[in-house]
Amino acid sequence: MTAWILLVVAGLFEIGWAVGLKFTEGFTKLVPSVLTIGAIVVSMYLLSVAARTIPIGTAYAVWVGIGATGTALLGVFVLGEPATWARGFFLMLLVGSIVGLKLTTPPPA
Repeated sequence: MTAWILLVVAGLFEIGWAVGLKFTEGFTKLVPSVLTIGAIVVSMYLLSVAARTIPIGTAYAVWVGIGATGTALLGVFVLGEPATWARGFFLMLLVGSIVGLKLTTPPPA
């Protein structure tokens, strides 16, 4: 279970660096750039640790799914990006896929 917790935390850091990219202004702003790079490093490291026990295909897909879903939601609710029914529908499909991967991944040996 620890690997799954690490994977979720890695996904949260992915959200952080993806949103952080907006504030780096092409890595021309020092503080947002340093924070974004730090989040990238932490996210990748935690993904690599989780992938020691979770199959890499599942770990990567869940990591990307968490990051994409969280980033899209923050884009809508914090950054004022457009919210449409279609966008919400496909985000729900993405979340369903993440849950499905978790439920169908066998426990580590």
